[in-house]
Amino acid sequence: MTETGSRTVLGFDYGTRSIGVAIGQEITGSATPLKALRAVDGIPDWNEIQKLLDEWKPDLVVVGLPLNMDGTEQEITVRARKFARRIEGRFAAKVVMQDERLTTTSAREHLFANGGYRALKKGSIDSFSAVLILENFFES
Repeated sequence: MTETGSRTVLGFDYGTRSIGVAIGQEITGSATPLKALRAVDGIPDWNEIQKLLDEWKPDLVVVGLPLNMDGTEQEITVRARKFARRIEGRFAAKVVMQDERLTTTSAREHLFANGGYRALKKGSIDSFSAVLILENFFES
């Protein structure tokens, strides 16, 4: 296991129709969007996740924790926790949750500022949200 501070980290922005994915390096505190995975009622193609884990070999997986602005949980919070537990159980990966409040809004603002309306594709928003989740994790 790579020591804390220099780990490769795979991030997920969980959603019921799309799951954004990003890869980051703890040493630089930065992340890069990879893709958005299709999900059917919150269930991804687990083979796609296996491929990502095999390709990037992350030391840690971070899953965004969708909370209400007041910090309370909602139905999607429970589903995101279940998604994280499944990654941990299926792939024996170390998984942590990261508060993701406002990441989708921030992702939209960033993409619009750098590419206008054409940049606001659902997959782009989800994968850039995963970038923000990782960068927030690195900062905390």
